[in-house]
Amino acid sequence: MIIDNRGLEPPQPMMRTLKALEKIEQGTSLSIINDRRPMFLYEELDDRGFLHETEAQKDGSFKITITKTGEE
Repeated sequence: MIIDNRGLEPPQPMMRTLKALEKIEQGTSLSIINDRRPMFLYEELDDRGFLHETEAQKDGSFKITITKTGEE
């Protein structure tokens, strides 16, 4: 699943992402595309036990792949 959060003002991208993460199963990944690095989201993901990897894109956006580990 991919969620494109570009063009949204904070906190919309974070809220959309967290809502989508409630629906995924352990071992499943979700990718989001944001205009900027989601610094506040990283802390929330760490607290909830999600793994995450960020890749800068050529257009200046960031793709973040989030995996549910089941270690909340």
